[in-house]
Amino acid sequence: MKIYTKTGDKGQTSLIGGDRVSKSDLRIESYGTIDELNSWLGLLVEYLPKDRKEEVQQIQQLLFAVGAMLASKSAEHKRPFAIIQQEDVLALEKHIDYYEDLLPSMTHFILPGGSKASAQTHIARCVCRRAERIIVQLSRLEHVDLLLLAFINRLSDYLFCLARAFSYWEKAEEIKWIPNK
Repeated sequence: MKIYTKTGDKGQTSLIGGDRVSKSDLRIESYGTIDELNSWLGLLVEYLPKDRKEEVQQIQQLLFAVGAMLASKSAEHKRPFAIIQQEDVLALEKHIDYYEDLLPSMTHFILPGGSKASAQTHIARCVCRRAERIIVQLSRLEHVDLLLLAFINRLSDYLFCLARAFSYWEKAEEIKWIPNK
């Protein structure tokens, strides 16, 4: 199988199920941004302690399924990929709770940074929020599973906590935002 097909050379692409759409379609934007987020998570895995790697790799698996769900207009074609469940949202909440118990209480807003891993996790969080905004736009035009939206919303909170955890693990000081008086 060749990686190039030349079928997208005029700005169109195929969804799962064969529907052709513009490469600027909100559906393409949504799953393309999920793919970008998944790539950032692949980088973050490299910084994680061994006992936390599987946690993020499981999220990557789920994000691949999210991308596949978004890559189809047809419920029939989405069915094999529709694996986001309430348990997945609850698992993210459990991870968030773990990190919140591990970390010192926040007394200020925190600027992205502190360490390379923390800063890159904040970038992933921002990409996650962008994906969420695009998926919400798509949901105004077409059906989008509400659990998918809940999962992406919770994932950005998880990434915020993970960014803080990187600073904690690396003994890097969090950069507090102190507004000008």
